[in-house]
Amino acid sequence: MASPGRSLPRRGALLACASIFCILGPARIAWAGSYLNRAALLVSQAGSDADYLRARVTDRELARVIHKLAVARVEAASAMEVPKEVAIAHPHLLLVLENYERAADAAREGQTQRFVIYQQRARDEERTLRGVLKQLGWALPPVKGEGRG
Repeated sequence: MASPGRSLPRRGALLACASIFCILGPARIAWAGSYLNRAALLVSQAGSDADYLRARVTDRELARVIHKLAVARVEAASAMEVPKEVAIAHPHLLLVLENYERAADAAREGQTQRFVIYQQRARDEERTLRGVLKQLGWALPPVKGEGRG
């Protein structure tokens, strides 16, 4: 049995560790939350642009603008810091955005069938992304005005 004098430092150390966890725990969750917010915005806007373009797929100037936006999204996602809690989901985010970029590129080139194929691949990959996040205990938050599911 430990003497009363020895147990105080241990209790103090345990209290200090608990305090650090209470401070850092929410910070790690907030960081993952920030990643999820960024990912949700990128996915939502890419999907919305593709849906808009699908209804106007022959408008090559519109496709050119949407393609530039899609390229910027891929670049932004490629440069994002990714928390380890969701690291295995990040390649799926990149694939979603890359497929939307390829879809817009196809429309820009006047290749309607290719546009539809890549848009569907992006949607399929988005389902995979959401599934991986769910397995990890996370979810993309809804984006206001999001009309897609």
